[in-house]
Amino acid sequence: MTQRDLQAELETARVLIRQQAEQLSHLAEQNKVLAAQVEVLQEELRKNSSNSSKPPSSDSPAQRERNRRRRARRSSGRRRGGQPKHKGSFRPLASAQHVDRVVPLYPEQCINCWGKLPQTCCDRPRRYQVVELTRGGVELTEYQRHLVSCPTCGFQSWASSQGLPRSPFGPPLQCIVVMLTGVYHLSRRQTQRLLHDLWEIRISLGAISAIERRMSRLLAPVYERAKELADDAPIKHTDGTGWRQAGCALQLWTVATRTVTVFSIVKDGSAVTLRALFGRIKGILISDRAKAINFWKMNRRQICWSHLLRKFIAFSERDGPAGRIGAELVEHAAVVFATYRAWQRGDISRRVFRQRMAPVRLHLEALLQRAVDADIERLSGSCADMLAHKQALWTFVDRRGVEPSNNHAERELRAFVLCRKRSFGADSDQGNRFAERIMTTVHSLRKQSRPVLTALEALADGSLPAQQVLAAA
Repeated sequence: MTQRDLQAELETARVLIRQQAEQLSHLAEQNKVLAAQVEVLQEELRKNSSNSSKPPSSDSPAQRERNRRRRARRSSGRRRGGQPKHKGSFRPLASAQHVDRVVPLYPEQCINCWGKLPQTCCDRPRRYQVVELTRGGVELTEYQRHLVSCPTCGFQSWASSQGLPRSPFGPPLQCIVVMLTGVYHLSRRQTQRLLHDLWEIRISLGAISAIERRMSRLLAPVYERAKELADDAPIKHTDGTGWRQAGCALQLWTVATRTVTVFSIVKDGSAVTLRALFGRIKGILISDRAKAINFWKMNRRQICWSHLLRKFIAFSERDGPAGRIGAELVEHAAVVFATYRAWQRGDISRRVFRQRMAPVRLHLEALLQRAVDADIERLSGSCADMLAHKQALWTFVDRRGVEPSNNHAERELRAFVLCRKRSFGADSDQGNRFAERIMTTVHSLRKQSRPVLTALEALADGSLPAQQVLAAA
């Protein structure tokens, strides 16, 4: 090799070195830019309600738990609510000019000699006031227990307190309070302000909690009645979501039928917990492919096609064979929904509907099997699980009244989900019971086209037995 050849190779090497140096410099600049972007993104990910102006509702469940533990460490160790020796607050009595109606109460017999007593008023009776919310507005009723002297023995007897209302607020007002807090999900403080702004009714936060407790006890048999009706229903929808109790993770499940909706807050979504929740295994259950519900026989289930369609769309958005198989699955699902809607509209008969669905069923199951045989990561396993549920994919074709989707349960659950987002759940088991009972009662009354407030008032004043609040199908 001549000197000229060596110089040519050396020059070529120098050119390559310069090019590689330029490439390295360019890559270093790119790395610097990307590192800055990663730092910005990581800083955004680290932001939460405790280190930025982001609202607490944007925090993840894990961050909420960390915040709760941090607050617990900073706390004084005192229990919530009023502390020992604190100055109590009491509801003051309104003056006589603000009272709309006076109900005097007199003792009938002397408690000393059991002689009959006259109905005479004393100068300083024991007064009890009840706020009633009527169609005409706010009405204040005062009950006066009088002290009467016996004309025979001279002994003084007070009128009995048995005829007095248990609460300083009438049944209509109590029902409105529980609807505001339990159904429309206003906070107790917002409810307090609303009552004062609309009707100038003064009510304490403790009184609102007491009303919730009383109504929760009254609604307990109504809730059990709703569960019985749901157990007997031939077709039922179910779905679940997360719930929080004092920062701890729980599960909220619903069982929705044509006439009732039952909400239940349980410790988890395991098969053992749900098996006890559903009671008798009766009727057809419409749900997603949750493994915890596999105790229900496949030939008595309907898998939600809306969930399947969303999964198919996710497959179709991938590249390569997975995307092509996903696109075919989306097309088959579109045919399923279009045919079902045509039958719903009355464009085709039930017989034609079943005839058209037969080849779709064969082709889709064959396509799922092809996806399983392709052994594609994050696709074949899901398709294998769908094939394991194939008995439950077509129940809506074989049985009247069964819907192909679980949208009914999802819509019913949405109100509770919004409540969880605003209030972060409940603080106690007592709060959970109130929430599930009032929501179950109101949603079921709406389904039965019964006036909600009228039914709750009748239950509160005792004129309607709890077993008759909800009608059978």
